[in-house]
Amino acid sequence: MLALKAFHVMAMVTWFAGLFYLPRLFVYHADTEDHAGRERFKLMEKKLLIMSHIGMGLTFVLGGTLAWEYGLAWFKASHWFHAKLLLVFGLLAYQIVCGRMVRTFAADANTRGHRFYRLFNEIPALFLVAIVYLAVVKPF
Repeated sequence: MLALKAFHVMAMVTWFAGLFYLPRLFVYHADTEDHAGRERFKLMEKKLLIMSHIGMGLTFVLGGTLAWEYGLAWFKASHWFHAKLLLVFGLLAYQIVCGRMVRTFAADANTRGHRFYRLFNEIPALFLVAIVYLAVVKPF
């Protein structure tokens, strides 16, 4: 069970690496004016999105396996876990939005400036703080 938990954490770290860095690429991409630079960012964003999807998928599979192993009685009693799941699904929505932004940049259709992406970039940090707090402290 501990090995499964360790791999779940590794997958989550991989997912968060993408969630932290992909929007940072959007900041730089939105500020880039030259064609070669835009093309470079498109490639980087595409590859990072793929890596982030892999981390996300493994996080869900391993986390789901852990929840299954703990059992239904644990699930019903672990209200902190319900809140954590809600936040994780919020991150899933954020990942979907990031994927749409990658497609928007790939089509050279971005209309937002770098300041928007600087704010957008901070969202996963808020989720991380809340999720780790819930998982470690288990306040309810």
